Amino acid sequence: MCRSIKTLRPPVLPEEATEEDIRAAALQFVRKVSGFRAPAAHNQEVFDRAVDEIAEATARLLGGLEVRGASVRTS
Repeated sequence: MCRSIKTLRPPVLPEEATEEDIRAAALQFVRKVSGFRAPAAHNQEVFDRAVDEIAEATARLLGGLEVRGASVRTS
């Protein structure tokens, strides 16, 4: 597991993950899997598309999780 990717669900994260948090985690995941910190120009489109798709899937996952027995704060 990439150590830069943080757990984004409450109660580990005290508040709801932001779009920025989710995108940063997706970017770290794609960097780790691809082995590229920054892709070459000919790979940029597929790299960016992967980040977008993983961020969307992560948002859906976090939105659908039910955390039982946790006190979740909403503001």
